[in-house]
Amino acid sequence: MKKTITAPNAPAAIGPYSHAVQTGNLLFTSGQIPLDPATGKLVEGGIEAQTKQVLENLKAVLHAAGADFKDVVKTQVFLADLADFQAVNALYAEAFSVDPPARSCYQVAALPAGARVEIEAIATLG
Repeated sequence: MKKTITAPNAPAAIGPYSHAVQTGNLLFTSGQIPLDPATGKLVEGGIEAQTKQVLENLKAVLHAAGADFKDVVKTQVFLADLADFQAVNALYAEAFSVDPPARSCYQVAALPAGARVEIEAIATLG
């Protein structure tokens, strides 16, 4: 059975999608970009500020479903510029410091709202 998850502490979706979808004990999150949940605007600052906001937004989505970073089994990271990899990787490593999930990382032509980073995740629940 499919259950949609809405995260009150994450930015509102900017399109026709859910923050996450649960099916059985699996949770599939939509990609999170560095939007400030209070304003709906892209956070100011460089790649570090954007990555921190993306991870906070992802955490809010996971928490809305009763999960946390420790429950994540797979992530996909999308970068507007692969030159940002080291900075993103350092902050990602802090968030996923114990038993990090499997991960793919891609450079893409562009991300929504001019974001430099987007992260989506698959997690197991309960």
